Amino acid sequence: MKKIFLYICSLIAIINVFAQETISPAPAQNETIALINATIHVGNGNVINNGTVIFNNGKIIEVNTNAATTGTKIIDCKGKHIYPGLILAASQLGLIEINNIRATIDANEIGELNPSIRSIVAYNTDSKVINTLRTNGILLANIIPGGGIISGSSSVVQLDAWNWEDAAYKMDAGIHFHMPSLLNRGSRRFGAQQSNIDPVKVGLDRIEEVKIFFREAKAYLAETKHENTNLKFEAVKGLFNKKQKLFIHCNIVKEMLLAIDFVKEFGFDVVLVGAVDSWQIADILKQNNIAVILNQLHDLPAMIDDDIDQPFKTPAMLQKAGVLFCINDNDANSRYRNLAFNAGTASAYGLTKEEALSAITLNAATILGIADKTGSIETGKDANIVVSEGDILDMRTNIITNAFIQGRQIDLNNKQKQLAEKYEKKYGIK
Repeated sequence: MKKIFLYICSLIAIINVFAQETISPAPAQNETIALINATIHVGNGNVINNGTVIFNNGKIIEVNTNAATTGTKIIDCKGKHIYPGLILAASQLGLIEINNIRATIDANEIGELNPSIRSIVAYNTDSKVINTLRTNGILLANIIPGGGIISGSSSVVQLDAWNWEDAAYKMDAGIHFHMPSLLNRGSRRFGAQQSNIDPVKVGLDRIEEVKIFFREAKAYLAETKHENTNLKFEAVKGLFNKKQKLFIHCNIVKEMLLAIDFVKEFGFDVVLVGAVDSWQIADILKQNNIAVILNQLHDLPAMIDDDIDQPFKTPAMLQKAGVLFCINDNDANSRYRNLAFNAGTASAYGLTKEEALSAITLNAATILGIADKTGSIETGKDANIVVSEGDILDMRTNIITNAFIQGRQIDLNNKQKQLAEKYEKKYGIK
């Protein structure tokens, strides 16, 4: 009886998740659009006052202060701010809908070495979380797999699509390696040591297994002809020819130093994901041309003797050292929507406002290999544009009035807005 009750509760929760909110993807842009009289934050550090952005067929064709707008649809943005669409650099958006309902989770694969797993084919474009992100200016996201040590490949998606094929912005551009923890926390229970197993040694052994896998893959790919096709080795071919990057998820210094070994031995383009202690070895990261995705700024420091505000200061320290980095939001409770506000916190701890903006736009695009198409408001790039009433990094003034993905003006409604309006009417709040 208890199982039946739990099943019914889960079913009701799922029904509630998918109730309301029937929002369809926007059609292709069919007329030239000009956004005029706005403060344009280009994304590369430059700001254009009282500027105009003109785009057609999904591409930006002019960014200027005196652009001609004849024959265009004009949207007056006087007093407003224009930004590049924000980019979520590492998330499981569309792979996890409700954390506590197993039927809505498709993020992890069984097994330890799964480089051939592709997150893109599991991406759910009907996720109700997606529209809540667009309302906060997030227009693109990198969808990463989980499970095992080598989890598979991630793909960048745009957040207004009918299916994963439509959503795909750049497919299979990175392989993800979740490094075992090398932090010995001395697991104890009731005052006694729980196990004699050394977790650091176990972690080092597993890392060596990954290196052996890549050595075997290198040997396999060096062969001109194969008797049998190895899908796992084929899946990492892009790492060796630089068409893919190796995203290594790790946090403490000893883990990051081991990550550098993958650059030295295999010549991979490596990106560190998490990297909470990256500020301690910023110069080494710069020397080895390693980029960083900072997962969560609104968090406690990694080590007990770190400054309590160290997560807030890390972006400025990386910026000063010349390390390419971007800011992310992987909070499972707020579901990634606070990306802009993470950057806003960094701007209060050493970054300028425009540097903080670059950390969630152009820097993220550069790390993900899509900077030729997006990340800044420049001629020739996709028209991924957000219009805000005020500072997009400030939760008080981040009020998105217009958003365009590849020139298509998207619907900024979502389930949460609908519920708010419903109960405002019920209780006569408005």
